[in-house]
Amino acid sequence: MTDAAPDLASLAQSIKDWGRELGFQQVGISGLELGEHEAHLQRWLDAGYQGEMDYMAAHGRKRSHPDELVPGTLRVVSLRMDYLPGDTQMAQRLQEPEKAYVSRYALGRDYHKLIRKRLQQLAERIQEAIGPFGYRAFVDSAPVLEKAIAEQSGLGWIGKNTLVLNRKAGSYFFLGELFVDIPLPEDAPHGSEHCGRCSACLDICPTAAFVGPYVLDARRCISYLTIELKGPIPEELRAPIGNRVFGCDDCQMVCPWNRFAKPTEQSDFQPRHSLDNAELAELFRWSEEEFLSRTEGSPLRRAGYERWLRNLAVGLGNAPSSIPVLEALEARREYPSELVREHVRWALEQHAQRQS
Repeated sequence: MTDAAPDLASLAQSIKDWGRELGFQQVGISGLELGEHEAHLQRWLDAGYQGEMDYMAAHGRKRSHPDELVPGTLRVVSLRMDYLPGDTQMAQRLQEPEKAYVSRYALGRDYHKLIRKRLQQLAERIQEAIGPFGYRAFVDSAPVLEKAIAEQSGLGWIGKNTLVLNRKAGSYFFLGELFVDIPLPEDAPHGSEHCGRCSACLDICPTAAFVGPYVLDARRCISYLTIELKGPIPEELRAPIGNRVFGCDDCQMVCPWNRFAKPTEQSDFQPRHSLDNAELAELFRWSEEEFLSRTEGSPLRRAGYERWLRNLAVGLGNAPSSIPVLEALEARREYPSELVREHVRWALEQHAQRQS
């Protein structure tokens, strides 16, 4: 930093202004005390709710102690960016079992690069104002308790569905963080939650993944099953998954606060390759080359081609027994991957049982 100490309150306001100019809807500043959230995380891990997400238990105290993850950190700048891509009629897609449901956040380009670039631009703006300073940007890419930090920064509260909720924006937004070594004035944490007696998110979950309010068993969550899980999807959870082939938004769709969610201003988050209105059978016919081409720069790459086919096979098993559906499954009956073959066999058995 420069020899002349900046007016920290003025700098904090400038950071918020610059953040909004860079496309973020809200910016808050948090201290480093996350003790209550650290204890909640440990209880969750002790229960084994993380499933195969071993990274959630890695890194020791660094996840809940930002200054241990990045030595010298004094504050965390937390930012949110809305991603809801307008009226994609995705709720209707859940009523059309031959169509594929892709979580709204994954319909467009991958958010990681876009937000990381904006965070870097914000850091450069700060550097122009005060000179060199220590910082590091994160976008869902390191052991960071981003939801806890967002709550501590005043961006919202962690709701019963374990997502950050905002009274003016709902929950359809991404979070990013800038760890800084500047003692900026902290924003007041979001003092209270506003879920009240509402249990809509807990009641709607297709796979009953919520152990209770604020506690999610990831091993039953459709987002985990279709994106994180590497092996077979448990048979008892396949039918409840329906046509959800990448992620799930049910607990957001029914949240009353999402009445206030606003469509994103970012063109990168608009649907690509008609993923908001695609037939399961059509997607299942994609070759690996087509998958790689059409998911370039997309969150769908996280699943990989084999798990993409696994997920689609489950969706096709739950779809009506039409000729396109059955032909698509038969075409993959002898697919080289046993993971895919097993799910295809299951899907064909579902159709055989319905027709018998």
